[in-house]
Amino acid sequence: MACRPPGSSSYTVVIIPLRTSLYSLDALRCYLWIKRLKDLEKEKDALCSGLEVLEKARLWYLQQLQENRERQINIETNNVCLDGAAEAQSCVLRSRIQRVNGSLGFVMAEPNVTRTSHTSLPDAVADSDLRWHNTLLTQEVSDKNRQISMLELEKDALLEQLNELQAH
Repeated sequence: MACRPPGSSSYTVVIIPLRTSLYSLDALRCYLWIKRLKDLEKEKDALCSGLEVLEKARLWYLQQLQENRERQINIETNNVCLDGAAEAQSCVLRSRIQRVNGSLGFVMAEPNVTRTSHTSLPDAVADSDLRWHNTLLTQEVSDKNRQISMLELEKDALLEQLNELQAH
């Protein structure tokens, strides 16, 4: 990556002589310019940090794909199905992966806020509240889906027991 290593920090010192006073238009322009540079530096740091997380996530996804291939081969060659606990764990993992994928897709699809920030504060607050509410609802749906999966597994196990008892 092109980002600097963690722990290192850089900054720029700019000394601009002002002709009149700190309250002049030139002083205000200088202050706003420096503030914008500082904000851009923070944005760059956040982007670099995000790249590091994405690189770790990419490696994790590759590892999960490899393990998935191995489980598929194992099931195909040994003709063995997953037990209830492994299937539930797979369902939980799949749910979390879908949530992360959705979040990343949302971040990439969202227009760049730093360049087109024309929304008013009440609109931004309302938007934030809606996003938070959506997150809570998504979590609730994930929990309900997990419960449904567990109940289906339990139902299958009970049906299997019933079939065994009827066979005797």
